[in-house]
Amino acid sequence: MSHGPQRSSTRRTSMNVSIIGAGNMAKGLAAVFTAAGHRVTIAARDKVKGEAAAQEAGNGATAGSIAEAAAADIVVLAVPYQGAFEAIEAAGGLVGKIVIDITNPMTEDFSGLSIGHTTSAAEEIQKKFPHARLVKAFNTVFAQVLQNGGKIAGKPVTVFVAGDDAEARTKVVELAQDAGFETQVTGSLSTARYLEPVAALNITLGYGLGHGVAIAPTWQRAA
Repeated sequence: MSHGPQRSSTRRTSMNVSIIGAGNMAKGLAAVFTAAGHRVTIAARDKVKGEAAAQEAGNGATAGSIAEAAAADIVVLAVPYQGAFEAIEAAGGLVGKIVIDITNPMTEDFSGLSIGHTTSAAEEIQKKFPHARLVKAFNTVFAQVLQNGGKIAGKPVTVFVAGDDAEARTKVVELAQDAGFETQVTGSLSTARYLEPVAALNITLGYGLGHGVAIAPTWQRAA
């Protein structure tokens, strides 16, 4: 696989995706995945919130329990970093499952990261659940951008993808490309140590400095 920016040129087989969480990121991801023809279940602790999120996402998204999430081909952790461990436990450990970690270990006041330099949220989750096939992705994209179809000014934003499992990483790239995103593979899961600070910078630019959510990182190369 080329590590340069890529976009999908062919339609692939529909995937079955479970998204643990019912917040704005969960709803945004569900919307872009279902629009691309994938089957999506929003798995939430609160059944009413899960059903409402699925209805808002539309395009046939359904709601289910967290315990049922492991039945999917791909499971997305759309919960705060601190809740990711409990979510995986509730889903039975997700042994052998491709798990997309979209979390960022922000401090409570969103002024910085709670961990970094020598580890990352993704690596800490992988340590706790070594038999899950963890991939870091979508953590640098604002929920509002997802709700705009993953585009800013009509152009698709970039989803950065990191993971140690090459097959799992490829599946996540395919899912992102099917949903219309540019993709950039950054290498092993340890590169999440760079992606999580990029997300923190995005939050600082978007909210702290008032540039708004229509700002997202994307990498370009000379033709």
